[in-house]
Amino acid sequence: MKPVAVLYATREGQTRKIAERVAGHLAEIGYESKTLNVGDDDAIETLDLNDYSGAILAASVHAGEHGREMIRFVKAHVTDLNRIPNCFISVTLTQASVDMPQGSQRDHEIALAAVKQVMDTFFIETGWTPLQAHGVAGALFYTKYNPLVRMVLKRIAKKAGGATDTSRDHEYTDWAALERIVENFAGQLPKTANAN
Repeated sequence: MKPVAVLYATREGQTRKIAERVAGHLAEIGYESKTLNVGDDDAIETLDLNDYSGAILAASVHAGEHGREMIRFVKAHVTDLNRIPNCFISVTLTQASVDMPQGSQRDHEIALAAVKQVMDTFFIETGWTPLQAHGVAGALFYTKYNPLVRMVLKRIAKKAGGATDTSRDHEYTDWAALERIVENFAGQLPKTANAN
């Protein structure tokens, strides 16, 4: 039985953590997977998506764009991606504004539209239309940012109703929602892909 490819591009590490949780939940529900960083040239160079029953791709958003390494990867593999069940996870802090209970309905609608716009730009640039696409909230790594980035992100977070304590990091990922995404994706896999 072929494993599921879990492919990711990350900056501070939250998307790697998300990819690892995706792989872990796939294992819990009976699917084998292989997790690869698309920025690791050695790991990706020999990747053949025909060796996989499906693919989940996760990429972080910075300054309104997904990572260049994921854009390059999808452009190079779009034909093979379209042959297998696939799912795209866009990891963005804007999704936290969608998920947060505080804020007006209008604020949620604006945030949701922004998440969709960033994903649509990615799909246009890569030529890929995934079978499933989801926004997933990332994290604010204040302790890892340089002072200028920390200040800018604190102002953005304050305006959006997010955390402004820069002495620590803040994780917004909804792990239960991520597990539901994985389970929904697994329902699209060939029955023979299940290890049970």
